[in-house]
Amino acid sequence: MRLAGPLRIVALVVTVGLTWIVVSILLGGPGSGFPRIQQLFTSPENSVTAEPRARKYKCGLPQPCPEEHLAFRMVSGAANVIGPKICLEDKMLMSSVKDNVGRGLNIALVNGVSGELIEARAFDMWAGDVNDLLKFIRPLHEGTLVFVASYDDPATKMNEETRKLFSDLGSKNVKDLAFRDSWVFVGAKGVQNKSPFEQHVKNSKHTNKYEGWPEALEMEGCIPRRTTAS
Repeated sequence: MRLAGPLRIVALVVTVGLTWIVVSILLGGPGSGFPRIQQLFTSPENSVTAEPRARKYKCGLPQPCPEEHLAFRMVSGAANVIGPKICLEDKMLMSSVKDNVGRGLNIALVNGVSGELIEARAFDMWAGDVNDLLKFIRPLHEGTLVFVASYDDPATKMNEETRKLFSDLGSKNVKDLAFRDSWVFVGAKGVQNKSPFEQHVKNSKHTNKYEGWPEALEMEGCIPRRTTAS
């Protein structure tokens, strides 16, 4: 049993060594000022956290709309590949996902008082019948909001009556709208002035983003509700 003494010594040395290694890890090594121990007792308030993501509001707007205003965001079609989108008060009124958009003019009619969708339709302005569009926008009630987003070609079938009706809704660019232009517009029946919500880009081989089409347009904003129906 002469080995009992040496074994105890070896066991003691191993234990001391392991203890030193563990302590060194916890203390963070020589000259470290006990950072690992400090981390264990650091309060959440003092810890560094990632910056919060910017908050998005209705329809992805960067800021909320004032009271009694309707938040909207709309995007025209990109060439003849990606369909347009029309969002109002965080509700998608028209999009490829909803399967209710098409080549030409995509139009959503909205109650200007409640903000509720009345009807949404797409009108083919290349091979369709313009009379279908005229029947849709002629009988609008006073105060009806009209959201329009182009896709591919918005103008080939347009006639003078069509342009006048959109002009009466507040458009200032419809008179110049042509083959494969990009156009987004929000107007209303009975407006006295031209709408501040309109964008238009001409189809030009010198400036087109896509081969044969200009860039897609994106527009967002806040529209005042009508206080009473007319």
